Amino acid sequence: MDNKRPVNLDIGTIKLPITSYVSILHRVSGVILFFAVAIFLWMLDSSLASEESFNQLAESFSNPVCQFIIWASLAALAYHAIAGIRHLIMDFGVGEDSFESGRNSARAAVVVAIVVIALITWWII
Repeated sequence: MDNKRPVNLDIGTIKLPITSYVSILHRVSGVILFFAVAIFLWMLDSSLASEESFNQLAESFSNPVCQFIIWASLAALAYHAIAGIRHLIMDFGVGEDSFESGRNSARAAVVVAIVVIALITWWII
């Protein structure tokens, strides 16, 4: 088979539509949430074990690394929920009329996610 199609192996030059980025970020946020659940379950267990472990956990929230982990987990949760709601709405057939409506819903999801993540940032800081 003589295949003369051009092959682009430089990932930096590939132009993806916004719908692709929203979908990829939805999957990445799901992976982050998979690990965040373990962290949150450990925190719940620590907070319920004893008063001393609760106080140690509350004290660790002043650590910037701990604050970043909590922020990243909540940001991933917010983005994943918003993108998931977008997918659910599309499963009902809304926004599947054209490629333009898909782009508009992806842009709306990104804008809403940015606003919610900004609120989460304000709440944590």
